[in-house]
Amino acid sequence: MELFEAIRTRRSYRGMYLPTPVPREDLQKIMEAALAAPSGCNKQTTSLIAVDDPELVKQLGGMLAPHFASAPAALCILTEKKIAYRDRTFYIHDYSAAIENALLAIQALGYESCWVEGYVTDENRIGYRMAELLGVPENLELVCYLPIGKPAEEGSRVRKLPFEERAWFNGYRK
Repeated sequence: MELFEAIRTRRSYRGMYLPTPVPREDLQKIMEAALAAPSGCNKQTTSLIAVDDPELVKQLGGMLAPHFASAPAALCILTEKKIAYRDRTFYIHDYSAAIENALLAIQALGYESCWVEGYVTDENRIGYRMAELLGVPENLELVCYLPIGKPAEEGSRVRKLPFEERAWFNGYRK
């Protein structure tokens, strides 16, 4: 799939997935795309764990919602809160850029996914339980879960506001 088509057609898929496995070579392409994202002061605070063991994906996804447990694979996004410049950290920017790259690669390869962060980092500490299950060291935080697979149903698309209502040249609303 061409880049601009992947950008235009990407959506958050919240349906059931087909049991079709995701080949490791596709998971590696997705991970490479994520790790190619920019990183503030090149601190490279983002790490990844691809999960393709069916039972492990079912267990991890089941902590979130039944439809996420139906995905044949997943990508877990980890971050390390490093000081990048003076007293500033850019880890949220870093992992956000990595997630978007991963989502575009997922779309380009013909799969669907959903950026699942709120449930993972909420007060119920699901991310910590996921990290423990995956053996993630304590200096890293699991902040996002991306189910990956072929959709079992159509899914919905949100309506985007027209370009003219959100983007301008040479000044606001010009």
